[in-house]
Formats: sequence, C-alpha cells, structure tokens
Amino acid sequence: MNTKVIYDITRFTHLDYTDHLACIVWFSGCNMRCDYCYNADIVYAENGVYSFNNVLDFLKTRVSLLDGVVLSGGEATTHNLIAFCKEVKKLGFAIKLDTNGTNYNSIKELLDLNLLNYIALDYKAPKDKFTQITHSNKYDAFSKTLDLLIHKNITFEVRTTLHNDLLNIEDLNTIINDLSKRGYAQIYYIQRFLNTDNNIGDLQNSRNLFDESKLSKVLKVVWR
Repeated sequence: MNTKVIYDITRFTHLDYTDHLACIVWFSGCNMRCDYCYNADIVYAENGVYSFNNVLDFLKTRVSLLDGVVLSGGEATTHNLIAFCKEVKKLGFAIKLDTNGTNYNSIKELLDLNLLNYIALDYKAPKDKFTQITHSNKYDAFSKTLDLLIHKNITFEVRTTLHNDLLNIEDLNTIINDLSKRGYAQIYYIQRFLNTDNNIGDLQNSRNLFDESKLSKVLKVVWR
C-alpha cells in the first residue's frame, strides 16, 4: 500500500462527520468534472502526496484521540479501498465515505465486508441534467448505488450541491420526489455553492434567485 494516491489529510474536523472527531483523507483523481467543484486541484491530480501506509502511520498516533476517518476526494472509490479500510477498522476508527456513487461494485463490496459506518451520497442532478453538470454519463451507475443504499442496513445521507444557475427549484423537486418514490425517508441535504474562485466550471456566485418556499415537503430538507 505504498502507492501515493492520497492528495492531502485534514487532521481534525467535527464538521464533516456528525458527532465524530475525524480526519479527512482526500483521494486524488475523480471520474467526474462537476462544474461547481472547488477541489479542482484534487480532481485533476494524477498522483497523490501520501500513500495508504503514510495515512495508517498517522492514524496509529491518533488512536483514542480521533473517532473516525472520512474518505473523500476527488472520488475515493476510484482506488482500491478494501485493504486500507480493513486496517483502519482494526485501529478502532469508524469510516465515513463521501462518494458520487458511480462505482457500485466497490461500494457493495465495502458494505458486504462491513467496512463502512456512514455514507454521504451526492445526488448531482436529475437525470436530464446529470451529464451537463458532471460531464459524465454515469447516472445509471449512481442510480443503482442509490437503490442499494436504500435497501441496505447502512446509515447514509443524500445531498446535492446547489448553484442556482445550474439547478432550479423544479430540478430540486424532481430529485426530492425521486428519492421519496424509491423509499428514501431520511434528511435530504442541500449544500450551498462555495465560491473559492477555483472551481472547475469557473463559476461565480449565482445571479438567479431560489425560492426555498417552493421546495417539495415530501422529505425533510436541511440546508448547509
């Protein structure tokens, strides 16, 4: 596990894994190019700075100090996570996976091996806008993973990043209604676009208004 695939490590955070003091492992590379993504450096990185072994060495110094490890990116599931996650679990850490859900087989294997404690699944856009926003043709793969999580005994959340020039109220309601029809009954999180002046689509703050009062009430919505 000495191949350098990890771009960076955020040492301590309470923000990305609720009720856990965790570190975030940022994996290099991604199979999407979402316009609003502010991790452009990570997405385009072909190699990482750290290896799995580097991260494990760090985690060994944080046993009893941290509760969990967040696997993020980029897209963590573009890398083989099995052996790494097994070692992380041996150290006693809970594991959260941030994912776009397009690597169904990888996620299913991680779940079957009981290596994940929590998943945050990005619902990028409704089907008719998915390719436009992600610059990928992976909606069906994402959809398959979403159904898997709904029917698995795993705690997970669904979230969408909102830039008002890309998604409108009808788009968000389409997502909410789709989730409800599939059987998702948890909180649906909407993340506001973060303008860092370094996003893939070179986006600025939205010029369009978004009327939150018109959101469907089928699911509980929480804004971040």
